[in-house]
Amino acid sequence: MDIKTICMQLKKGYEVLSCQNASQKNAALLAVSNQINIQRSKILDANKHDIENARKHGMSEALVERLMLDDKRIDGIIDSIRIVIAQTDPIGEETEGWTIPNGLQIRQIRVPLGVAAIIYESRPNVTIDAFCLAYKSGNALLLRGSSSAIYSNKALMACIKEGLSSIPDGVPTAVELLESTDHADIDTILSAVGYIDVALPRGGAKLIQTVVDKAKIPVIQTGSGVCHTYIDDSADDVMAANIVENAKIQRPGACNALETLLVHKSKLSTFLPILEQTLGGRVQLRADDVCYPILKAAAEKSGHDCIVHATQADFGFEFLDFICAVKCVESVEEAIDFINTYNTKHSECIVTNTRSHARLFQTKVDAACIYVNASTRFTDGGQFGFGAELGISTQKLHARGPMGIKALTTTKFLIDGEGQIR
Repeated sequence: MDIKTICMQLKKGYEVLSCQNASQKNAALLAVSNQINIQRSKILDANKHDIENARKHGMSEALVERLMLDDKRIDGIIDSIRIVIAQTDPIGEETEGWTIPNGLQIRQIRVPLGVAAIIYESRPNVTIDAFCLAYKSGNALLLRGSSSAIYSNKALMACIKEGLSSIPDGVPTAVELLESTDHADIDTILSAVGYIDVALPRGGAKLIQTVVDKAKIPVIQTGSGVCHTYIDDSADDVMAANIVENAKIQRPGACNALETLLVHKSKLSTFLPILEQTLGGRVQLRADDVCYPILKAAAEKSGHDCIVHATQADFGFEFLDFICAVKCVESVEEAIDFINTYNTKHSECIVTNTRSHARLFQTKVDAACIYVNASTRFTDGGQFGFGAELGISTQKLHARGPMGIKALTTTKFLIDGEGQIR
């Protein structure tokens, strides 16, 4: 079946789904979550197949970890659906309302975007995240995952279809997985004017740039994550080291992981040895000429061989691995300028005990999420209370930051009159 035929069917599914109430949509989502629980062994078997193929083709362990499912992660997927079920249905919400002097009553309400296409890499949980958010907000959805997760995605889609088909009001025609892994299909999706209302890329910088460059349909851009943490001159060394450890190590293949560490010159002699000890040789630190000798001495003392000289190409680069660039700066202003030059407008952090520096950083840094004394790993729809997320938008129009249900809505005006003419 060609993509345009699939999209025509999705549009018909959207026409049905967009008229359903919250109870009908919630019942469908509950049915899907039940199927995921029932079929978890099939999902895990499919995922093992994907993991074996990924390792066979040389995928890094940090990215394999992002691809991997286990019982705990399936429990998390089910929990995320239930959180979405518990959220208020945004469709029909009146965002504004007023009466103009001639008596016309004007209301602005939320409505679905229509047919959305998600083009994504690796992480199979995106299949469910995107589905439940699209379904709850009344949108039809075309999913195009990567070859690395094809077996996991097919198993999850089977749960979605069976769940939606098991209840009277389910709309299984409102979601489809494109099982082909032909890259030409992406071009077709991005050219489907009149069939697809919006595309959302979710993956690495190459995928995102491809979508942005080729799209003839509207795109909500989710960006790669070149995330920085700046250690200010008043920072607590131990707290700063713990934040860096979490931001870099907890899940290095995620877009909200730390990639570049900036350290105030006054903190080099105290903070860097504590950092090296905290990381314990688990991360390769690519240090500039100022930081290198201090880190090298600390690593040699600990028996670690993980410090190398940074190159210019290391700054502004998304490693998605156990690698971090390290640079000395002389002020909070220099840190801000550096971040705004090299970041991807995703998530940035300052560790400081100086309130004025924290507020300056939050005001002047250009990014979707800006942290004071907390790990950038919190940039996540689940952590923000959305249950699931469509991705992290790094653009400024329509949506920015973690995208939940409302990111797949737009508005329209409803005007009621009594015969008024202009």
